[in-house]
Amino acid sequence: MTLLTVSRTDNPSGTPSPTLVAAQIVRRLRQAPDWQLEIDRILECLAAAFAGHRAILFRLRDLPGQGFAQSIAAYWVDPNIDEIAAPPTTINQAIVDSDPLLERLAEEGRQGKMFAGLTRDLTGFLRTDFENQHIKSFLSVALSAHGHLWGTLAVNDCVMEREWTDDEVAALEIIAAALGDAVERSQSEYHVSEIIRRTMLQSSLDAIMVIDETGSIIEFNPAAEKMYGWSRDEILGKDLLDTVIPSYYRKGYCNGADYMAGRGAPMVGQRLETVTQNAAGEIIPIELTANEMRLADRRLFFGSIRDLREKHRAEEEINRQRERLHQNEKMAAMGSLLAGVSHELNNPLAVVVAQSTLLHEFASDTQTKLRAEKVRAAAERCGRIVKSFLGMVRLHPTTQAETDLNQVVRAALEVTAYGARSSGIGIDTEFAAGPLMVMADADHMTQVAANFLVNSQHALAGISGDRIIQVRTFRTAGGGAGFSVEDSGPGIAEEIRGRVFESYFTTKPIGVGTGIGLSISKSIVDRHNGRIWFEPAEPTGARFLVELPAMGADRYAIAESAPKSSGLRHAVIIDDEPDVAGSLSDILELMGVKARIVSTWTSMADALGEGAVDIVFSDLRMPDRSGITILREIVAKRPEMAQRFVLVTGDLIGAKAEIEQLPASLRPHILEKPFSTFDVRSALSAVSEQVSGAG
Repeated sequence: MTLLTVSRTDNPSGTPSPTLVAAQIVRRLRQAPDWQLEIDRILECLAAAFAGHRAILFRLRDLPGQGFAQSIAAYWVDPNIDEIAAPPTTINQAIVDSDPLLERLAEEGRQGKMFAGLTRDLTGFLRTDFENQHIKSFLSVALSAHGHLWGTLAVNDCVMEREWTDDEVAALEIIAAALGDAVERSQSEYHVSEIIRRTMLQSSLDAIMVIDETGSIIEFNPAAEKMYGWSRDEILGKDLLDTVIPSYYRKGYCNGADYMAGRGAPMVGQRLETVTQNAAGEIIPIELTANEMRLADRRLFFGSIRDLREKHRAEEEINRQRERLHQNEKMAAMGSLLAGVSHELNNPLAVVVAQSTLLHEFASDTQTKLRAEKVRAAAERCGRIVKSFLGMVRLHPTTQAETDLNQVVRAALEVTAYGARSSGIGIDTEFAAGPLMVMADADHMTQVAANFLVNSQHALAGISGDRIIQVRTFRTAGGGAGFSVEDSGPGIAEEIRGRVFESYFTTKPIGVGTGIGLSISKSIVDRHNGRIWFEPAEPTGARFLVELPAMGADRYAIAESAPKSSGLRHAVIIDDEPDVAGSLSDILELMGVKARIVSTWTSMADALGEGAVDIVFSDLRMPDRSGITILREIVAKRPEMAQRFVLVTGDLIGAKAEIEQLPASLRPHILEKPFSTFDVRSALSAVSEQVSGAG
C-alpha cells in the first residue's frame, strides 16, 4: 500500500505554483473579516493550483452520545466531475469503529499526520466510498484551532493516479495553518456567540428540537425533556416519526425524512397550531414554529414548540367564568323584568281578589257565591305563581321562617305545571297529611323543588311510552320533613353521578340547560342544614330527595283563634291606582274601618288631615315618591305613626333591601298584593298588637 509517500516534481510551465497560491490564500485570509465568506473561493483556487478536481474542508465535531463525526464544512468540485461523482461522505463514529483503517487514520489525524495516496491501495469503507466518488488520488492534512484538531483540508484528483509533490504538500500545510488561525480569530467572537446561543437554548421556556435531513433528532433542550418525558440522551439520534409524531399521522411515511418531505413540508416557515405526542403516548396541543437551515450540504430543521395545554385550560376557565357572568346577568335581568311584571300584574290581581271576596261576602244566591269563590281562587293562584317566579330569580339572603313544605311543593308544581301539561307528562302527587312544618325560606325551597321538576321534564322530553313524574312529601324518623321528585326517564349514567351537583356541569344540549340548577339547589339545602341527594329509580329513572331538620316541638302549635276586632277605626290609603285603593277600602269597610283615599301625595297635612288616623296604607312604588319616602315624612312630624304604617307591595323580595336599610324602629308592616280579606285582617291585627304593646 503506497500511503503517505510524496515525491517532489515541478508544476507544468505556466501554472502558478502551489506555494505562490498558498501565499495568496494566506494574505486573503488575513484580510478577510470572516473566513467563511471566503472559503468557497479559496477552495476553488486551491484545486486549480493542485490541478485537482475537488477541494474539501472537513469539520470534526463531538456529538453527545455519538462520539466524533466528520461533516463537510465547505467544498468545491469541478462541474464536469460533479455530474458523475457522488458528493463527499459524512463519517460518524459508528463507521470509524467498524473499520480498522479508519480507526488508525483517526488516531493519526489527532496527531496531526498527513494522509495521502491512491484509492486502489485502500481497503474497507474508504476504498468503496472513494471509488463511489471517482477519487483516484487524495491528499489531506490536519487543521487545528485552539490547540485541538478542528478538521482536515483535502484535495482530490478524480481523473488520474498521481503522487503529490513536496511543494504541494507544503502549500496545503500552509493553507491549513492559515485556516486554523482564521478559525481561532473568528472563534473568539464566535465562542461568545455560541455560549449565548447555548444558554438561550438551555433556558428557553419553549421546547426546541432540531432534526437533520434523515429525520433524526440532533438537538433536544431541557424544556423539550420536561414536555415530552424523554431525556436528551434517550432521544438523540432517534427518528422523528417514531417519537414525537402522533401515531395517526405516521401512516404512509417510512421515516422522519419522508414525513418532512410530505406532511411536514407546509409547516416549514410557518407558525401554526398542531398536536404532538409525548413519551407516554399523550396527545399534546402545541404551537409550532418551524424553520429550515442549510449548512454546506446539510439540511436541518429547527422547531420551537410551545405547550398549549395551560393556555387551553385558561381559555376554558375564562369561558366558564364568562358563561357564569352571563348567566348571573341573565338572572339579574330576569329579576328586574319580573319585578316590573309582578307590579303590573299584582295591581289588577289585587282588585280581582278583593272584589271577588266582597262579591262572595255580599252575594245573596249560592251560584254567585260559588262563581265569586272560583274567581278569587284563580286570582290568588296567579298571585302565588308570580310571587314564586319572583322569589326564584331575585337574589336575596336566606330568611327562614315557619314554612309548610306541602305548600312549598304545591307552589313549585304550579310554576312548572304548564311545561308538564304541554309535553304530555303526567304528575302523581302524594302529600303528607296535615301541615308539614319546617324552618325554611319558602322562596328558596320552592326554587329547589322547581329545579327538580324542570330537570325531570327535560329527562322525559325525548322518550316514548309512559312519562310520569312522582312527587311526594314525607316526615322523617327524626321528626324532620322532606320531599322527593322521581321520573321514569333514562336515569343518570353511573360514571357522572358524582358530578350532578357540580356548578356548570350539564348533559343537556346547548340552550336547554346551564348546569347551575342542581348546584344552586345543593347550596340552598346546605344553608338550611339539610340533606340533598340523588338515587336511581327502578326500573329506570332518577329520584332526587331533600330532607330538612325538625323544628322545636313548641313550633308545631298553630293558633286557630277566631278573628278579633283590631280596635282601629280610621285609615288613610295612599295609592296612585284607584282600583287597588278602592278594593282595599271596601275590605277595610267590611271590617269596620273607614278609609280615605289619597291618590296623589302633596303633603302630610293634606294626606292625614285634621281628623284621627289609626293606620296608614301606602303603595311602595308610585310615580311621585316611594312609600318609604312618605313614611319618613310622616314619622318626622308624627313619630307615633311609625307603628301604624303599612307598605303595600307586589314585590316583597325587592322591597326587603330598602326596608332593611331603615332603623328597626322605622320598619313598617307589609301587605303583599294581591291581598285577601285574611291578609288585610292580619295587617290590622299586627298593627293593633304593636300599638297595644307599646302602650
